Amino acid sequence: MENKNYTAYFLARLTMGVNIMIHGLVRLPKIDVFQGWIVEQFHDSILPLFVVKTMGLTLPFVESLIGLLIVLGIATRKSLVAGAILILLLITGSALIEHWEWVGFQMIYALYYFFLLIYIDQNYYSVDRLLKPKFNH
Repeated sequence: MENKNYTAYFLARLTMGVNIMIHGLVRLPKIDVFQGWIVEQFHDSILPLFVVKTMGLTLPFVESLIGLLIVLGIATRKSLVAGAILILLLITGSALIEHWEWVGFQMIYALYYFFLLIYIDQNYYSVDRLLKPKFNH
C-alpha cells in the first residue's frame, strides 16, 4: 500500500512558503533600510559593493515571489529549487562574513527544502495538480 501524506506535505510546504514570503514582504516597505543593513553587514567582505547593494535591493522581491509560488504550489519543484539555491547563496554570504550562527539557521532551511523536494510526490494540494489533473502519486 502506497503511503500518502498529502495533508502533511501541504502543511509543510505552506509553512515554508509563508515563512519565505513574509521574509520578503515585511522588508518591502523598508527596502532602503534593509539594503543599508545588508551593506553594513558586508562592508568588510570580499564581495563588491554593487553585488551587496543588488542583493539587498532584490532579496525581498525574490523571497516574496518564491514564497508565494511555494504557498500556492505553482511550479512547485522549480520554486523549491529556486528557494534552495537562494538559501545556498545566503549561506555563502553568511560564511564569507563569518556569521556562523546564521549559517547554522540557514542550514535548517536547506534541510527543509531538501525534504520538500524529496517528498514532492506528495504535492497533491497545489495549483500544479489542478493544472495537471492526472496525479499519479
